[in-house]
Amino acid sequence: MITVGTQSTTSKNAVKIAEKYHGVWATIGLHPSHTYHQEFMDEEELEPEERGLSQVIKTREENFDLDFYRELGKSKKVVAIGECGLDFYRLQDGPEREGIMNKQIEVLQAQLDLATELNLPVVIHCREAFEKQYEILKAFIDQKKIPRRGVIHCFTGSKKEAEAYIQLGFLISFTGIITFPPRKNENQVSLSPLQQLVRDIPLESIMIETDAPYLAPVPHRGKRNEPLYVRHVAEKIAEFKNISVEEVAKVTLENAKKLFGLK
Repeated sequence: MITVGTQSTTSKNAVKIAEKYHGVWATIGLHPSHTYHQEFMDEEELEPEERGLSQVIKTREENFDLDFYRELGKSKKVVAIGECGLDFYRLQDGPEREGIMNKQIEVLQAQLDLATELNLPVVIHCREAFEKQYEILKAFIDQKKIPRRGVIHCFTGSKKEAEAYIQLGFLISFTGIITFPPRKNENQVSLSPLQQLVRDIPLESIMIETDAPYLAPVPHRGKRNEPLYVRHVAEKIAEFKNISVEEVAKVTLENAKKLFGLK
């Protein structure tokens, strides 16, 4: 299991947990949503009629402390930098927008430099920011940086975007979102666009995840997610590709072991 850091406190705790348990590893990083304070409810979690105050997510603003994360990165249980990336999804038009975007970009670049320094892959969060995210990753790769590449976590983009990332050498990771039925405006199709993407891209380019405690898959949607539920994601991939769950588990495990350098 890879337990994921999203800011200084959760990164530190992730390392402590990983060092305590066999078979558990950690990532460390500053998520773009923690580069500024916000409160929001993720519509991917629940249907509109199911939402309530208990689903409100709050983040606190944090600056990226390079020395702090570099020190955490000395642990042998740290296998990647991230979640890091760009998230322009909830940014409102106004004078603060450009400053928030610029801070996200600076924090991302600092973490890509740290991943290069520590020779670690990256776990990328990207939402409504594909063009800028791709531009930055390609620029670093062109400079012979981030040689271990990484994974685009919780992918919800288009087939064109997925293929662009794969061309750069990144894996694409899917969550419980792929178990959700097509939205009401997609009722004329048997598979959502994301589900069609899962069906079409090579299994050798795929990893699976829960994103726990968020995005619990069907049949647990709306509840606290758990690492155990990753099986439901694997089952859906097997269904879309018309292959066995065992094959999905075997290949995605090998993909993860190779990316993260797990023995």
